[in-house]
Amino acid sequence: MSTLTPEKVEGTPTGETHGKRLPRWFTAAAVLVSAGLAYLLLELWGFEGATPIATVVLTLVLYLVISTGTSFLVEGRRYAVDRMVTGLIVAAFLIAVAPLLSLLWMVVEAGVSEFSWDFLTNDRDGLTLADHVTGAGHALVGTLVITGTTALIAVPLGIMTAVYLVEYGRGTLAKVVTFLVDIMTGIPSIVAGLFAAAMIPTIAEYFVGTSAALQMKTGFMGSVALVVLMTPIVIRNTEEMLRIVPNELREASYALGVTKSRTITKVVLRTALPGIVSGVVIAIARIIGETAPLLITTGTTNVFNWNMFSGYMETLPTYVYSSWSNQSTRDLAWSGALTLILLVLILNLIARFIAKAFAPKGEK
Repeated sequence: MSTLTPEKVEGTPTGETHGKRLPRWFTAAAVLVSAGLAYLLLELWGFEGATPIATVVLTLVLYLVISTGTSFLVEGRRYAVDRMVTGLIVAAFLIAVAPLLSLLWMVVEAGVSEFSWDFLTNDRDGLTLADHVTGAGHALVGTLVITGTTALIAVPLGIMTAVYLVEYGRGTLAKVVTFLVDIMTGIPSIVAGLFAAAMIPTIAEYFVGTSAALQMKTGFMGSVALVVLMTPIVIRNTEEMLRIVPNELREASYALGVTKSRTITKVVLRTALPGIVSGVVIAIARIIGETAPLLITTGTTNVFNWNMFSGYMETLPTYVYSSWSNQSTRDLAWSGALTLILLVLILNLIARFIAKAFAPKGEK
């Protein structure tokens, strides 16, 4: 039978430690003992077949009691408090991660049944690439087209605004722009949808003379709504990345006679590029799952539509919503949610690759 091995502890105040340390395997053993006791206690208390959540919670409580008490008796008060705080931090981490893992598992388990290549390449009527197989291909195309158009508008606008605020912005105008960006960050998504639905026909009527052709929902109208939501996020993220670029780099560039505009493009933006790319991906992930503004501006349809300026255009969020509304198509809703999660994952992987490829030397 193993025994506790005393180890000499130097440099610790007298009375706070006992000069001994628990072996490395103690943590794993305490977790196993706590799990076993939790299972036995739940059985004795009559909670047969208790949920995994109840078992995990009781295991964490028992582990904190066992590890802290044993450490106090063997190692002393300082190490006992250290083990207790460490256990609380790990428990908080597990509690925070558990819902995410549970969500991912639920979506994968429920969505994999209908998820296939045919599902990704056919519309809801099943009249495209395969033989009458119902799918979400039209929603995937709509998501990519609308999100891509939104990024083409919002990313340059957001980055240039952030450059102005950091490198040029002084005085009242900069304060007003910062204030407006703060307000736009908190705008509800449904309000952005109402804004786009009202603005596009009004502008068309002013310039063209009639807005009848644009009264119906279109993909471009949805992109305008998403631009309102995405632009302030890009501005804020880019602004933070530009501010952490050391001023010494700017001063060194100026000392070599480089102009300010070239310093910004070749030094500042180049240094902050990995963080800017990550911020852009975060912004895309934020707006790619929006449903409310797209229900107002793009509507839903069962077929492919590649034209952003004519006809309804469905996206994955609206596809999930409309599929869940019908009891017979709820399996398709889960598969659509799985497709949306995989799409965000792919975007994050691409962003990491771009950030690594363009990172300054020594930071890869």
